[in-house]
Amino acid sequence: MAETGASPLPPAPPARSPLFRAEQFVWLTARVLEQRLFAYHFLNGGPDPVETALDAYRNEDGGYGHALEPDLRGPVSQPLHTAHALRVLDAVGRCGGQRVERVCRYLTSVSTSDGALPAVHPSQRGYPAAPFVPIVDDPPSELLATGPVVGLLHRNEVWHAWLFRATDFCWQAVESLEKSHPYEVEAAVAFLDAVPDRSRAEAAADRLGRLVREQRLAALDPGRLGAYPVAPGYAPGEHHFPHDFAKSPRSLARGWFTDEEMARSLDFLAAEQAADGGWPIRWRQWAPAAALEARPMVTIEALRTLEAYGRHTG
Repeated sequence: MAETGASPLPPAPPARSPLFRAEQFVWLTARVLEQRLFAYHFLNGGPDPVETALDAYRNEDGGYGHALEPDLRGPVSQPLHTAHALRVLDAVGRCGGQRVERVCRYLTSVSTSDGALPAVHPSQRGYPAAPFVPIVDDPPSELLATGPVVGLLHRNEVWHAWLFRATDFCWQAVESLEKSHPYEVEAAVAFLDAVPDRSRAEAAADRLGRLVREQRLAALDPGRLGAYPVAPGYAPGEHHFPHDFAKSPRSLARGWFTDEEMARSLDFLAAEQAADGGWPIRWRQWAPAAALEARPMVTIEALRTLEAYGRHTG
């Protein structure tokens, strides 16, 4: 057979291992993008096929749409779709160059008056969206949307005029948080883990960690979930755990939890793998397509978190 020059595939994981079962789930249910991402992370796949799959969601304005983030349907570019695209590019080491320059121009075009991002731009109106995603004509800036984007761009040493005001917004939002909810805290962590001013980030993370524990935003004992409140507006049982905040041991959020708390959290995450090989989604399910498309994403994230902490899945 002719030599193709492609990297050899690694040995197949043992039958019935978590990774093997997850792989079968991904081939059965995932979009092409998540199939390519799974191959990149776990099957020695390359970054080019991931970028090619991601291009299907890119629009002429430099943003991304077409339900890349499954809870927002329709073709129009949205900040949440574009943040998702940046996460994909970051995961495969391609978060830079002209592609990201175009993304920054799009972010500039949809920013609010204070230079940050709304969660949902009003162009979404008229297309299906999750009922828990409000669409308003003059949406406010949201740390939820802005923090992860700013963090990703800083981590990849992307410098663009948009970043200056957006970074200032994130600092102000993070350092003034008093009453929060898990998704907002996760967005804050994404910002703090990558922003260049490390001493300021460490101080802000220390304060945020105390807030998380005081407000019981992390379920520290998965065996006693009834002892932890679910944030207003979240689905019944939509708890968040230490591994949701500290997705790797390098995260500043790792310091918020003891070794025992982190071990319990990771044990719980590993045990969540369902009989079909995928991990469940804990947020509110509102449409079959959105749930089907989200589960492979959650499955890949679960496997990456377990591997980051040295939990063998193959």
